[in-house]
Amino acid sequence: MPHHKDALDSINKTSSIADKLKALHKATQQHHPFISRIAVALYDTNTDLLKTFIYSSEEETPLSNYQAKLSETESLRKIIDAAEPRVINDLTLLSGTRKVHSTILLDAGYRSSYTLPMIFNDHFFGFVFFNSCEKNVFNEHVMIELDMIGHMITLLIFNERANIRTLLATVKSALNMTHSRDPETASHLERMSRYTRLIAKKLADKYDFDDQYIEHIYLFAPLHDLGKIKVPDRILLKPDKLTTEEFTVMKDHPKDGRELIDSLMENYGLSGIGYVSMLRNIAQYHHEAVDGSGYPEGLVGEAIPIEARIVTVADVFDALTSERPYKKAWSNEEAYKKLKEMSGIQFDSQCVEALLSNKEEIEAIQRTFMENDYG
Repeated sequence: MPHHKDALDSINKTSSIADKLKALHKATQQHHPFISRIAVALYDTNTDLLKTFIYSSEEETPLSNYQAKLSETESLRKIIDAAEPRVINDLTLLSGTRKVHSTILLDAGYRSSYTLPMIFNDHFFGFVFFNSCEKNVFNEHVMIELDMIGHMITLLIFNERANIRTLLATVKSALNMTHSRDPETASHLERMSRYTRLIAKKLADKYDFDDQYIEHIYLFAPLHDLGKIKVPDRILLKPDKLTTEEFTVMKDHPKDGRELIDSLMENYGLSGIGYVSMLRNIAQYHHEAVDGSGYPEGLVGEAIPIEARIVTVADVFDALTSERPYKKAWSNEEAYKKLKEMSGIQFDSQCVEALLSNKEEIEAIQRTFMENDYG
């Protein structure tokens, strides 16, 4: 019998979504070698931001850590309105549009593009882009085959994000049932996760963070205090200073959070979720301090995982600027001053500087996710 190797066998294995995209790209090039790049951008409904996520090409992507408002990108907005793909067989026709992303792609040598909206159950959540360095290659036959690849990519990404949403929803439900009076609101988690993203983007060049890292730290940041599920209400909600014994109990919640994450991952069969080590680090080390005075392990400086250092600054800033039953909200300027005072002592100085360099974006996030009577 003739021997046949499944070109897409690797997408059935436990690997990152980026590795699966590369496998799909390689298989696509067997029939269409002119497809030089496949890329995915994700859409955030709350902020109208379209964000680069993953790509597959022989060269480095020309668009990294890039975002744009979808409402300000007319050509892509039309794709959503029509719920149909778009083909541009000569990208040089866009040279006069002055759109940053179009200029970058042209300068990188791409000359044609086929774009599919990622829609699942009538829910739009991003785009798949097929690019070629040749003009006029996207004919009807090619596009029919790319439609199948595009929908496969859509399902792969939707599935991974559905797994993360399952994890987030499970944790949120558990927190709601266990600590229904916890003063940390949904708006707090929305804000701090976006502050986390601002910091990570600013540090991307120094730490070589790619778009996947930035997207996952944004998704996982709200899970930092998962371990509080195991803290008794009499301690968690105590308005006064904790006793030594009570604080000892409180200091167990990072370790408990790490253990709960491992349990949830196993119970829900979510081993395929990418960046699991990041999630564990955020839960276990977000109360460490760079001078070694934190807990649970008293780690010093760069021994603390960078994702935990980032989340710590984002979380504390929003806690300072949010009203709680036991305190009034600080002004942004008061919070900035406090972060500077504790920079290099409790907080990573680079993370503090990264956040403070995004003051306009901070204010935009605060306007979008304002507290109300219901949190």
